[in-house]
Amino acid sequence: MSILSVKKLSHGFGDREIFHDVSFRLLKGEHIGLVGANGEGKSTFMNIITRQLVPDEGTIEWAKNVRVGFLDQHTVLEKGLTMRDVLKGAFQYLFDMEAEMNLMYERMGDATPDEMETLLEEVGVMQDVLTNNDFYVIDAKIEETARGLGLDEIGLERDVQDLSGGQRTKVLLAKLLLEKPDILLLDEPTNYLDEQHIEWLKRYLQEYDNAFILISHDIPFLNSVINLVYHMEAGELNRYVGDYDHFLHVYDVKKQQLESAYKKQQKEIADLKDFVARNKARVATRNMAMSRQKKLDKMEKIELSQEKPSPEFHFKLARTPGKLIFEATNLVIGYDEPLSEPLNLRMERGQKVALTGANGIGKTTLLKSLLGEISPLEGRVERGEHLHLGYFEQEIKEQNNLSCIDDVWEAFPHFTQYEVRSALAKCGLMTKHIESKVSVLSGGEKAKVRLCKLINSETNVLVLDEPTNHLDVEAKEELKRALQAYKGSILLISHEPDFYEAIATDVWNGENWTTKVY
Repeated sequence: MSILSVKKLSHGFGDREIFHDVSFRLLKGEHIGLVGANGEGKSTFMNIITRQLVPDEGTIEWAKNVRVGFLDQHTVLEKGLTMRDVLKGAFQYLFDMEAEMNLMYERMGDATPDEMETLLEEVGVMQDVLTNNDFYVIDAKIEETARGLGLDEIGLERDVQDLSGGQRTKVLLAKLLLEKPDILLLDEPTNYLDEQHIEWLKRYLQEYDNAFILISHDIPFLNSVINLVYHMEAGELNRYVGDYDHFLHVYDVKKQQLESAYKKQQKEIADLKDFVARNKARVATRNMAMSRQKKLDKMEKIELSQEKPSPEFHFKLARTPGKLIFEATNLVIGYDEPLSEPLNLRMERGQKVALTGANGIGKTTLLKSLLGEISPLEGRVERGEHLHLGYFEQEIKEQNNLSCIDDVWEAFPHFTQYEVRSALAKCGLMTKHIESKVSVLSGGEKAKVRLCKLINSETNVLVLDEPTNHLDVEAKEELKRALQAYKGSILLISHEPDFYEAIATDVWNGENWTTKVY
């Protein structure tokens, strides 16, 4: 049975065409991975099918009475709400139903026998819905799910505006699971989730009976939960049965077959054109030439999709620093309350340290304390000499209305426009992205613009807070290679062992010193 049907969908932003005549069907029980490079329109597609965005052309049809749950990476949580308030919001439709049912009970006092019979029947149906959806054990369900994702340790009465990015993602995910929707739409759900809860979500999706559409650049996670791939590229959406690895194999074979057919056709076209040019003027061969020309005119030309630039990250190295990079002595980090025990940490030149551990334990706070961006509650930090720091922040909340060109040019005013464009292209951005405003780019494209500024700055220490969030597979692999090749020192926060284990000389597990384990 078709749950969702998309027909002849076309959409674009300005002169950028995102989709062209795309059709799609979601069937009951399908576990779909929606994949493609940064900027191909995966999040836009989610926004269109959830009616947050109106397409230029095409129709979107959901089956009747289907409840859709959407985990959006850009959802804003309202200030003043506690986590418990947000989680209770998952049951709002049940609270509304209870209110309607209570009104029906009030109407029964003045009802005729026929009206009473109708009201009793409607109330009975509503009562069954409330019971079957755990309405009378809402608080217990909230507590259970909160424990499963570690939210109970943060405190369910905490204001959602005070949460870290990872904690907010967990709250949204918990709310979605409490809603028990018929269809799950998940846009990069593992961003900001720690390893423990990625594993929990993996088990949940493996056992999920209903359909879901999942956007993720975490390939091991994707492979473990999906049975279908929809690949988005060059305005098209193509379906592949199996996991991501199988899709890659089939896609590569199809690409080679298309290239072979293209070369064969190009040779045939050249031969036909040559024959027409040589024979159209001669009376004896004019009819043969016209026949060849007709064949040329009717031929359906094979077109190869435009090759996207592969990202190339090469970090510029500053002068060699002193032996000491950072030394923390009896350092207690935090804001209003301590997030750590007294820390004694030392990082020396050449070390590449991965900082791991659950969300909310203070990893980002430690980075900012070491950098001197926030003051410690106790203790001190000594920074070495001749440090040229490059810092990649986890979240940039300010809206950037500059074009990509102007954003990079502002950071490097001595660059020519050609050098700015070239630098952005080397990060895997095409002309249509380079000339766009940063604010309209996808999360992955924005990350590439920030990486562009980082790799063109001379550094000897890189401090990277979740740099792979939103990056597509190709960019992630290239960043891994570039960090392995980097001759400077690195302090890196990551929840992806496949990424950081290939880079790190040392691993610091924040759960060994935190005062809070979530």
